[in-house]
Amino acid sequence: MSNVTVIGAGSWGTALAMVLADNNHQVRLWARRDEQINEINQQHRNEAYLPGVELPHQIIGYTDLAQAVEGVEVLLLVVPTIAIRETVRSLREALTTPVTIIHASKGIEPGTHKRISEMIEDEFKGTDFLKDVVVLSGPSHAEEVSMRQPTTVTVSSLNHEASSLAQDLFMNQHFRVYTNQDLIGVETGGALKNIIALVCGLTNGLGMGDNTKAAIMTRGLAEITRLGVKQGANPLTFAGLSGLGDLIVTCTSVHSRNFRAGKMIGEGQSLDEVLRKMGMVVEGIRTTQAAYELANELDVEMPITSALYEVLFEGIHPKEASEKLMGRVKKHEVEHISDFLESE
Repeated sequence: MSNVTVIGAGSWGTALAMVLADNNHQVRLWARRDEQINEINQQHRNEAYLPGVELPHQIIGYTDLAQAVEGVEVLLLVVPTIAIRETVRSLREALTTPVTIIHASKGIEPGTHKRISEMIEDEFKGTDFLKDVVVLSGPSHAEEVSMRQPTTVTVSSLNHEASSLAQDLFMNQHFRVYTNQDLIGVETGGALKNIIALVCGLTNGLGMGDNTKAAIMTRGLAEITRLGVKQGANPLTFAGLSGLGDLIVTCTSVHSRNFRAGKMIGEGQSLDEVLRKMGMVVEGIRTTQAAYELANELDVEMPITSALYEVLFEGIHPKEASEKLMGRVKKHEVEHISDFLESE
């Protein structure tokens, strides 16, 4: 049995806290709002994020960050990408002993183009409080995990022992955990699949069907792989849980907020309208900006990402962006492995 603190009591943080509690760990769940934490502690509910779900009683909520992290050796960080640096700075001030941080967030930072593990390491520079960083990723909607439906994910770290620690913490009969040594690939796949889900939703909103969705998913996976391999990832990672697996679930599920947001944009709603109605972070929007910038910097062809960038940030109509994609010059479908590896 371990003491684990979960930072972030949204739907995904709460669902992962449930997995940890099911494994008989003592779980502290931190959030900013008193009313949310009171509901978790008194009613064992988090209705705003997981309506109708009863939480295990060993999940104890905190709003005081110093109390939440006191004496723990493992932190699970589950906050939106835009809040990663601010949250880690607060953690750095609150910690008194070194910790392993497992993060379950998915995105890339615009401007720096850094993955989340790199952002965490940045913010801990000059301190002795960070042992290792582990990423947990894969096809895993919080709603289904909270109902203990069979789910498989992967964990990755530069330190294999840290990956094994995370695997042991989470593994149970409902939640199967694999390890993968490719940290770059696991984080990149998890982040970029949100872009492709936005585009799948957008084409759905335009009235297009399954043929289009299959095309976007397949060619989207090629884009993700190109960008990941250019950064040093293993191309096989993108055929796994954090690549193809996460892509499928995010592009096809009613639970996917990126798909829903894309659908609303395809139906003619503005980006501001969509974000206001969603009321939650849509990670793919910010990641589209970062991936577009990074692809240009690394000279990687990503036509689907570029088309979405034009829709979101340059005012191009979705129908026009779709026509531009279909009108591109002739190509071979399958790239030779040397095309992926030539930059290494």
